[in-house]
Amino acid sequence: MEVKELGHIVLYVRDIGRSVAFYRDVLGWRQVLPKADGAGPLPMPFAMFNAPSGRTHHELLLIEVGPDAAALPAGRRVGLYHFGLKIGTSDDELRAALTTLREAGATVLGATDHVVTHSLYIADPDGNEIELYVDVPGMDWEDAELLASPPRALRL
Repeated sequence: MEVKELGHIVLYVRDIGRSVAFYRDVLGWRQVLPKADGAGPLPMPFAMFNAPSGRTHHELLLIEVGPDAAALPAGRRVGLYHFGLKIGTSDDELRAALTTLREAGATVLGATDHVVTHSLYIADPDGNEIELYVDVPGMDWEDAELLASPPRALRL
């Protein structure tokens, strides 16, 4: 078996309306389902998205589990740490994203220079961590030393 690409991510969320507003209106995902009439094939509140590129049928699925769902445990734990979303090719695009996030009141956790990428780390309304990044132009992705460079603070 050979994995060809990452297909999609599924997240449980407390409030589907709040999460749809974040992923669609703040991050710019294109909502695929439910359609405007609210009809959908799943017997629970959900929302399905793909990136504006339209690369595949869906890349993100949100499933509402309600307000009483357990919170993500703090600190070191097994499970998802974050997922990364490439948002452009320049620091100007990263700065524009930071402005959009601040205007929307999103939680910005930090910014990191990984040498080969520049990244903003944010949290969605349920505390799921997301890395928004750009590749640094001219980097050699085959250079293991560059890939293993210690992270540094990024100032945008």
